[in-house]
Amino acid sequence: MSKVAIIYCGSYEYDQVLEAVERGFDLLGGPSAVVRPNEKILLKPNWLAADLPEKCTTTHPAIFRAVAELLQGAGTRLSYGDSPAIQSPDIAAKRTGIAAIADELGIPLADFKAGQEVHFHDGKQNKVFTIANAVLESDGVISLPKMKTHGFMRITGAVKNQFGCIPGASKGAFHVKVPDAYHFARMLVDLNAAVHPRLYVMDGIEAMEGNGPRGGTPRKMNVLLFSTDPIALDATVCNLMNLKPDLVLTNLAGMEMGAGTFLKKEIDMVGDPIENFIARDFDVNRKTEDRPSKNNRMRLVKNLMTSRPYIVAERCVRCGVCVQACPVDPKAVDWHDGNKLMPPTYQYDRCIRCYCCQELCPESAISIKQPFLRKLLGRK
Repeated sequence: MSKVAIIYCGSYEYDQVLEAVERGFDLLGGPSAVVRPNEKILLKPNWLAADLPEKCTTTHPAIFRAVAELLQGAGTRLSYGDSPAIQSPDIAAKRTGIAAIADELGIPLADFKAGQEVHFHDGKQNKVFTIANAVLESDGVISLPKMKTHGFMRITGAVKNQFGCIPGASKGAFHVKVPDAYHFARMLVDLNAAVHPRLYVMDGIEAMEGNGPRGGTPRKMNVLLFSTDPIALDATVCNLMNLKPDLVLTNLAGMEMGAGTFLKKEIDMVGDPIENFIARDFDVNRKTEDRPSKNNRMRLVKNLMTSRPYIVAERCVRCGVCVQACPVDPKAVDWHDGNKLMPPTYQYDRCIRCYCCQELCPESAISIKQPFLRKLLGRK
């Protein structure tokens, strides 16, 4: 049985957070179950972008502080960081509110700007990764994901948080190398196994629903989740969102690859009853037709039937983040006519449906819509 601790926490007021974090650790055996004195432990929050905490894009600094103080009390030597999709780690550290806490606690920002090629022989699909020096120089990782929806993977949680362990532009290159969603999920599972966090502490006090992982809407969920099994934790998140866990490809691939379980009967849920937290109307993609095939699709069929990103012109401020984020060459989204006074446009025959543009748009100006043929055929 995989164990997931479900802990109520009604606000980011620090005393409440610290009490909830201590309770979650205790239910899994305490800090000594995951760390030893004098070990170098890396805290890996979710910094998709350098956003303020109230936007709900990133791991809240109160969670970081509580986990850090608990592990420092266990005698560990801590560092912290992430590789944002845009902006630098040091800018993200300051904007997210974590740098001030880390400075106060004497925790250095680790090196996520550079990395080294690592051969992971146990990988089922991907056996070579460029991993940030921050990870390689630590004895262990504690992952601090944020509970959010995601255009490409439906949710971003425990498994996907380790994508930030790949530094810089190398992340975008993976979308080009592995454009199929199922095989991308398998890559994430292999990467997670290579990094092998010792514990996952998920911030779900305020989650993000709708057009996540950056442009969605904050949703109070009042919960922290703890587990050493990332698949079980993400499956529990799905249950909280009233989403079938097998619709999330990292869950499906992860269980097939032996990385954990998404079956409720194989998960020992401890702490508070899960029924207290289920949001049946949580705004998340539940369409079974959007579950990608395990086999690569023909590009023509994909363009005709697969949901696609589009720009809501009245929200677009023409900042160019979507163009910067697009990993293909030549760009699928760009000012193809050279007129930067207008929003960028798409050339969908180039688009690989990675939704990096939607993921990173700071104005929530990019949404995902169904193509006309799919609507005509009644595929909802």
